[in-house]
Amino acid sequence: MKSLVSKTPTGVRAPASTKRTASRMPRAGADVPVMSADAMLELFQILQGSTSLELKLSVPDHGRNAAVKGIGFDPVEAEPRQVYFFDTPDLALNKAGVVVRARRSRGGVGDTVVKLRPVDPTMLDRKLRRSPGFKIEVDGLPGGYVCSASLKGVCTAQEVRDVSNGKAPVESLFSEEQRAFYAAHAPAGLKMNALATLGPTFQLRVKHQPKDFDRRITIELWLYPDGGRVYEISTRGTPAEAFQVQMLFKAFVAKCGIPVEKSLATKTSSALSFFSKELKRRTPAAKTEPVH
Repeated sequence: MKSLVSKTPTGVRAPASTKRTASRMPRAGADVPVMSADAMLELFQILQGSTSLELKLSVPDHGRNAAVKGIGFDPVEAEPRQVYFFDTPDLALNKAGVVVRARRSRGGVGDTVVKLRPVDPTMLDRKLRRSPGFKIEVDGLPGGYVCSASLKGVCTAQEVRDVSNGKAPVESLFSEEQRAFYAAHAPAGLKMNALATLGPTFQLRVKHQPKDFDRRITIELWLYPDGGRVYEISTRGTPAEAFQVQMLFKAFVAKCGIPVEKSLATKTSSALSFFSKELKRRTPAAKTEPVH
């Protein structure tokens, strides 16, 4: 992992003098220097306060066949899902470091999440850490990392559909604990029910155990209505094994001959950017209608 630019944690209430960086991502197109000793120490401290680690790599379109062959997964086994985000047309939530999302999966299953990104693990409420749906995760991407805190919930696929069609309020999807988490970190005065539906993004997802790698690989393909797509492979580990897993994962991907994008765009940012533009093009009356 490498570092160039740091961001102040967003949405975590703490005195300015005690805040510490929980995100180090280089600017797009910039040369990325090797992470300094101070940055390495900072990352080590953040990992100690986290509960999980996910390493992510984006694969360009011309690398899809290499990924299928090298990892050895069957694309036919992919699970289809629809992903919805909730934000304002100008992405006020995203700018404040808050992500609100719901998903529909086959079998009538749905799930929700309220996420803060980036965060400093030391600034989070200890009571919240004990919640079974709460997770603090470090995402490692080419050139940097970001630490996030998320509170997950469950719902039905139909409930997600009803909200996306304007038949039910947004907050009906989320638990009381999630709504309180949102209220504590969203911009002042921005109620959940005032958020617009951004999506859906169609997603195909496969989890696969390669023969010559000691942990599962997740493959995700996000498809946008304009034909755009994000193709990502990832693996997970514990914070304690972060550096070892990173080296092994990079070696495995290289051995498979899979090219990797240098772009720093994430699935979430790509989806929010696309649907925000779509929402702004539509009439005010269509703000509660989903994009299909």
